[in-house]
Amino acid sequence: MTSAAYFPFLIQVLLAAGITGVVVGASHFFGQRAKGSKIKDSAYECGVVPEGKVHMRFGVKFYLTALLFMLFDLEIVILIPWTFIYREFLANNIAIVGPIFVFIGVLVLGLLYEIKKGALEWEK
Repeated sequence: MTSAAYFPFLIQVLLAAGITGVVVGASHFFGQRAKGSKIKDSAYECGVVPEGKVHMRFGVKFYLTALLFMLFDLEIVILIPWTFIYREFLANNIAIVGPIFVFIGVLVLGLLYEIKKGALEWEK
């Protein structure tokens, strides 16, 4: 491959770096920590003065539920491409159903374990 084949990739990397630099620079110069800013060390709520506690504490159950959601969400992201390439594997006589059933079985076992331990119950 010639170096000209990498030219579009180089342009994309330079554009991404440039846009990132502009956004970070604008935030630095015009953000709430800029010189002369009236809200320098306070919580920023879209220009509205905050009332009450600035930082709320979240319970452990919130984080556990969020982590379980991310885990199953990522597993679905793995299954979606499989559905698109399933037909190609069948055309080439490649066994793919067995490994996917094992994968789904592990998911079901994990879900049953979480239900048994009460990880999905919000209040105990």
